[in-house]
Amino acid sequence: MPLSARSCRAALAALALATALLLLPHAALAQSSEGPALASPPPGEIAREAVRVETVASGLEHPWSLAVLPDGDLLVTERPGRLRRIHDGAVSAPIAGVPAVWVDRQAGLFDVVLDPDFTATRLLYLSYAHGSGGANTLRVARARLAGDALDDLEVIFEAQPYRATSAHYGGRLAFLPDGTLLVSNGEGYAYREEAQRLDSHFGTIVRLFPDGGMPQDNPFFGHEHVQPFVYTYGHRNVQGLAWDPVTGGPIAHEHGPRGGDEINLLTPGANYGWPLATYGIDYSGALISPYQTYPGTVQPVLYWAPSIAPSGLAVYQGDLFAGWDGDLLVGALAGQHLRRVIRDDSGVITGQTALLADLGQRIRDVRVAPDGSVYVLTDAADGAVLRLTPQ
Repeated sequence: MPLSARSCRAALAALALATALLLLPHAALAQSSEGPALASPPPGEIAREAVRVETVASGLEHPWSLAVLPDGDLLVTERPGRLRRIHDGAVSAPIAGVPAVWVDRQAGLFDVVLDPDFTATRLLYLSYAHGSGGANTLRVARARLAGDALDDLEVIFEAQPYRATSAHYGGRLAFLPDGTLLVSNGEGYAYREEAQRLDSHFGTIVRLFPDGGMPQDNPFFGHEHVQPFVYTYGHRNVQGLAWDPVTGGPIAHEHGPRGGDEINLLTPGANYGWPLATYGIDYSGALISPYQTYPGTVQPVLYWAPSIAPSGLAVYQGDLFAGWDGDLLVGALAGQHLRRVIRDDSGVITGQTALLADLGQRIRDVRVAPDGSVYVLTDAADGAVLRLTPQ
């Protein structure tokens, strides 16, 4: 009897996962599964925390990312493909020289991150969707900021293979102290089983030199059938990525489906489980996996169920907000607030609070300014830049 379409998909998914496990290098298989992760309390049990809120600028179309320039000006990306400078609350005309961007549903212009030596180099890095509806991917480019334009634009990374969806790009960038750059790649939504394969960039975080070169100390460098840029894998859609001085390593969060958003401490070569192990279920209510833990995968340090849809991640460092040093700040899209994840001096999570809950706004990005104030972006057709200071 012929298999139904649903049975065929299930069989192919099982085959893809089995094949992926056979491809894993021994070092990755040696990663042990930990016990169940820390579950977040239900939203109604999270205390609200008051802050002073100032609207710095408004009228931005779905702003996605923000960078603070050394002179105090702000750079903000808009998902439809524009980069703006904000000076004293005034929003500039679009900065010239931004690469062509594929814009559709979740596809568009994503992160903007300054070079660690920006004052000398004037270099910045952009992530964005590139291509067309039938064939598109995530790209990262770097360019030199010269007044109101970008010069010397060059593409330094292009995720492989291309996909035929406009969802789950990841797109977050973060520099490590050694000067290498991490880039998060979503699993394309329709390609979730690929997140367990190492011969593609779906569902991975990759590590590269700022010029696009290959670090030979990457965990899978030199392995056959493996993309050598891969740093970690088994991710769904990482939209929060940062260096964490508290734990001395990179940290990330990612969207789950219905439930199962995660915060993960990143270890080179580690498998973070998607879709083999998840605390979420499919949007239809169907079971994605019977496993919440799985041998060879690493558990999150915290998961949210129901989902808050996290986007943007900052590790607070500063004295302006008393008692916040070392805490995590996470934007919540579906949750419509800014989540503060409270940690002790060793990085252990001890509590959570919700900020900006009364605004009823989707929070897309969060950054800590040099003076210790906090900038956030609201994700809307008429989005805004907000500055937070103690009340």
